[in-house]
Amino acid sequence: MFLTRFRINTARMGARRLLTSPQSLHAAVMASFAERPDHHSGGPRVLWRLDQQSRSEVHLYVVSPDRPDLTHLVEQAGWPTTGGWQTKPYAPFLSRLAVDDTWNFRLTANPVHSIRRHAAEPTKRTAHVTPRHQLDWLLKRQTDAGFAVVARPEPRPDGLDEPWHEIVVHNRGDLAFGKKSESDDRTHKVKLTRVTYDGRLRVLDPDALRRTLTCGLGKAKAYGCGLMTLAPAE
Repeated sequence: MFLTRFRINTARMGARRLLTSPQSLHAAVMASFAERPDHHSGGPRVLWRLDQQSRSEVHLYVVSPDRPDLTHLVEQAGWPTTGGWQTKPYAPFLSRLAVDDTWNFRLTANPVHSIRRHAAEPTKRTAHVTPRHQLDWLLKRQTDAGFAVVARPEPRPDGLDEPWHEIVVHNRGDLAFGKKSESDDRTHKVKLTRVTYDGRLRVLDPDALRRTLTCGLGKAKAYGCGLMTLAPAE
């Protein structure tokens, strides 16, 4: 496994096209590999995420089973003469994860649930739209994903008995774009919601967390969702 970081030159026309089209950016990430990655085996897959620190500072993170070659992205949306990308082996870090370790984390995900208005209607996938429901979406998945979001020891400021977790839910974005079908060459409209979670977690099951970090969490992984990364906690 490899972890890659690429800084996007937001002043370039190619960068603006990629930043406004999740489908185009997904295609550009997939083009980084000589052999098309297999996403149907159930094992580690290619995941990507955009992190925007400011209007002009945007990083693309990629986790992948194979080492990528982002030369084409540098030419389209980078600094061809002065800057490239950084790729590091991910396996040594993953192997060091241990029970009760504490880490800061960032996750961009597509928090959805299935609903139906009456019994005869098929279920429909619908996005959670409030921060409270978006947080609940993650909390319901944390144990199976191998971690627990750390709860603060002090009482909640709103007086509720529920835990007050060390997490911020932010950067909600609603995306809508056309996607061509591989079977009939028709264009279908895709709508999805992306949300970023920044928080602190405790490792419960290192093997399950390794699967989360390399296979992703939730839906819409092809469109910049599902990638969780860890950083040392103070």
